[in-house]
Amino acid sequence: MVPLHKDSQEDICPICLDPLKEAVSTDCRHLFCRMCLTQHMDKASVSGVLSCPVCRKPYSEGVLGDGYICYSHQKRVCSFCETSRHLLCVECLRSPEHQSHTELSIENAISHYKERLIRRSRKLRKDLGDLQRLKAQEEEMPYALQVDWESHRLRAELQNQDQTKEHQQEDLPAEVAKMFNFSEAVTQLNILASGLERMARELDASTLKDASDLLDRSAPQKLEGLLSHLPPASPNLN
Repeated sequence: MVPLHKDSQEDICPICLDPLKEAVSTDCRHLFCRMCLTQHMDKASVSGVLSCPVCRKPYSEGVLGDGYICYSHQKRVCSFCETSRHLLCVECLRSPEHQSHTELSIENAISHYKERLIRRSRKLRKDLGDLQRLKAQEEEMPYALQVDWESHRLRAELQNQDQTKEHQQEDLPAEVAKMFNFSEAVTQLNILASGLERMARELDASTLKDASDLLDRSAPQKLEGLLSHLPPASPNLN
């Protein structure tokens, strides 16, 4: 990709007339929003000639960046396959392999997955808040239980027990073991929610597969263990 050299007059995309978003440069060094130039390519592909919208000099599809070019056919990707989770060019779409698959245009796929990421992150934030409230309630344990836990910990250290975390937890008082479960669930949910939020902010064509994988990892059925302390939830959000 041609290096970007921006000045105050080049902060605006010549196509949409808005501030540049994911700026890319043509071979003649004019800057455009990546999506705007992609849409321009779609229209120009009918004639088979790609020319800069500003100066009409020719340029190659490679200006969009490696993540936007099909490695198999060296053509610009135009669709995202939800089945294989691959970016596809027009040649890929003609392949028998993808005839029965579900494909979305790049623009629609980004919009679709961004909406799903936001919905899922909001659901996890709600679950996280509920879990933190339950954890706070459990932390109000009687003083005697705290003393019991401290005695248990000291005995384990003195005996130099070489046990895994899981085996140690089996010997803990039931309420203390439950606190470990709460803390682990809160940590894991917070990591997942933060990842979903970051992915929604930064989503583009090159990260659609990562977004799909992250939605799978954060699906409600994959989190049953972490959310087992919560009361039954409302219908699942995709």
